[in-house]
Amino acid sequence: MDWRNRLCRKCLWSGMAVCCLLSLLPLMLSCKVSYAFNGASIDYTKTKTIQIDNFPIRSTYVWAPMQSIFQNRLTDIFAQQTKLQQVKRGGDLVLSGEITGFDQYNKGISSDGYSSQVQLKMTVNVRFTNTKNPSEDFEQQFSATAEYDATQQLVAVQEELVTQMVKDITDQIFNATVANW
Repeated sequence: MDWRNRLCRKCLWSGMAVCCLLSLLPLMLSCKVSYAFNGASIDYTKTKTIQIDNFPIRSTYVWAPMQSIFQNRLTDIFAQQTKLQQVKRGGDLVLSGEITGFDQYNKGISSDGYSSQVQLKMTVNVRFTNTKNPSEDFEQQFSATAEYDATQQLVAVQEELVTQMVKDITDQIFNATVANW
């Protein structure tokens, strides 16, 4: 007999719990929480397209693949992290500019007086136009650096370093244009 009372009490409590949960269900369903883990804060009801123009190289030192690496990464980041449709002309958002700097600097000197570390710096000038909210328009330079050991030839590490700097710069551009932190 005792086990039946315990069972009935458990049923009573679990039944009340289910009843409470069911009464809270409409309230929970009416709430909407929206998270965007990519950092983009775009009002997709107003902004639907982005135009990303070619960014030509205008620096003194030129490494030809740098332009396509940059262009591909920039278009990819917006394609992967937003719902914006990329268009050739007439975008709600417009990115244009040029790669203005690709330079090497001696970063460290060894005991024998020769360079031990070399710093590579890439700079991109960006013009951003938001046709839906012109107060967000800007022109700004973004840059990134990478270092390599002076005992290495630049041609041996150039692709890896440029890819690293391009990732950094395109992340900066993305954050400045659509992340609005």
